[in-house]
Amino acid sequence: MKEVQTLGVLPLGRPTFDVAFAEEKLAAMLNALSATGKTLIGPGRLLMDGEETEAAIRDVAAAGPDAVLILQVTFTDAVATMRIASAFDKPIAIWAVPEPRLGGRLRLNAFCGLNLASHALGRAERAFSWIYADPAEARIGSELAALFDGARQVSPLTGTPPSGDSQAGQRIAEGLDGKRIGRLGAHPDGFDTCRYDAKKLSGLAGIEVEELALQGLFDRAGEVPDAALSGIRQTAEAELSGLGDVDQDQLDRSLRLKAAIDAIRQDGGYDAFAIRCWPETFTEYGGAVCGPVSMMGEARVPCACEADVYGAATQLLLQAAADAPVFLVDLVDMDADDNTGVVWHCGQAPVSMADPATKPTATIHTNRKMPLLYEFKLKPGPVTFLRLSQARGRHAMIIATGEMIDRPMAFTGTSGVVRFERPVADVLPDIMNCGLEHHMALAYGDHGEKLLDVASALDLPVIRL
Repeated sequence: MKEVQTLGVLPLGRPTFDVAFAEEKLAAMLNALSATGKTLIGPGRLLMDGEETEAAIRDVAAAGPDAVLILQVTFTDAVATMRIASAFDKPIAIWAVPEPRLGGRLRLNAFCGLNLASHALGRAERAFSWIYADPAEARIGSELAALFDGARQVSPLTGTPPSGDSQAGQRIAEGLDGKRIGRLGAHPDGFDTCRYDAKKLSGLAGIEVEELALQGLFDRAGEVPDAALSGIRQTAEAELSGLGDVDQDQLDRSLRLKAAIDAIRQDGGYDAFAIRCWPETFTEYGGAVCGPVSMMGEARVPCACEADVYGAATQLLLQAAADAPVFLVDLVDMDADDNTGVVWHCGQAPVSMADPATKPTATIHTNRKMPLLYEFKLKPGPVTFLRLSQARGRHAMIIATGEMIDRPMAFTGTSGVVRFERPVADVLPDIMNCGLEHHMALAYGDHGEKLLDVASALDLPVIRL
């Protein structure tokens, strides 16, 4: 982005997050940009839907800026980012903003939006620059200067040939052959991270995918007899406090999803699921699938959110390597000064991952306000992260190891603060450079060497974060 004098600025947001807080952050971002002396072109307000984003793109394009900066103020899917990338034959950059770890809801979740955008741009082979920084930081001027000077452009990582080789790795790889994933509904628009090709996945690991209608899950849940719910509710009561504090009709609907998933699994012989968990489970069905997903994961039938088929395949692989339940996480914050990251999902981690110092709590989805979600802090201990990745249109195995540390809960839902084996200052740019998907599977224990052996058996290049 060298020699930028006029800058097109397109701020992206979503109304399901904390709009007032997002507007505060946007104002600070625009002030920091104004202080650079560049001419800013753009609406100066959050773009919340497709129609106003398209109008803003047209207006900015008509002004002919030297470069375009996307302000990732809250989480958004990658639809707007890819539309902007296709509309401008100019350098583009993304500035995503952190939020404080206060133990409450994710008010912005902007890092996850950056993660989605990075993957989508990488698959499209579109160069971009990025920063992840608070506009209130004292060094924000130097961060922006580095961005505009071209020092923060992605440098694609494609991985190195696997070096491991063992019979254990071969057995794990062979054990994937014939595993079946039931995909319940299609992934949401703009979630390029969840795209998949069934033939390529079968060719990679022998995993089969069967596409099922999401409405079939809802219909099956409606057929569950009341008597069949008693055992499921007893399990939830034993695992959670506060079950009686949530809406009981919505709780009943949520628990029926657990029974329905079990029935579908038995009928189809599925080993894992990829479920379109929102918005329809809330807007059309009326109960969250997150709690049932936690129960299924604890029973070693992993379920991936947002119909992420490769996420489910990754869970199956890591579950086999760890011989333990797995959790599909979003990475929602990276703090180089503290040298930690935060992994999170709304409330669906297997309950065996809960910190034993506190009892898990029944709660509601922070945006959609329906139960059942499991809320707890992840327990301390060594952890391994894995993704069977399709970044930049090529298969790779992305591995990270680290330690879940004993910190207060960063955000509601199921979350934990992790210290990676490598410094965050190195891990963060590698996440952008490799185009990592926004979902990684997590298991307790250090399984890095065993996964290298599996990568060798599957002939997958490896990226170590």
